[in-house]
Amino acid sequence: MATLRLEIITAERQVFADDVNVVVAPGIEGELGILPHHSPLMTTLKPGELLIRKDGEETYLAVSGGFLEVRPDKVIILADACERAEEIDITRAEEAKRRAEERLKTHPQGSDMARAQAALFRSLIRIRIAERRRRKSAPR
Repeated sequence: MATLRLEIITAERQVFADDVNVVVAPGIEGELGILPHHSPLMTTLKPGELLIRKDGEETYLAVSGGFLEVRPDKVIILADACERAEEIDITRAEEAKRRAEERLKTHPQGSDMARAQAALFRSLIRIRIAERRRRKSAPR
């Protein structure tokens, strides 16, 4: 099966670098599915789940936004922040969710409302990815 090189980079580190079969990313205008030999493009990413498929195995990462560039030979993601499922502290993510929900209950105005909603969305993504990993690794 054909592959393409995927590199995910944040300001702190290189999160991922490997040859993969498929990348599905949360583009600003919807989900983007990238296969080998995809047409070149550049787009903004919104916070969401990043799916990487390699040899039938799926890996999910939480991305908090950034940029995605498709080149003829690789995909480069410059992420604001990106976490692998095993790096997510679910207790911390649940606490962040609780705090965001509390802020929203106080009916903030303007940018405070937008920040609280964004914080809630990010925490929900992190929790979903961590739980997906937990279900996957649970004994059957």
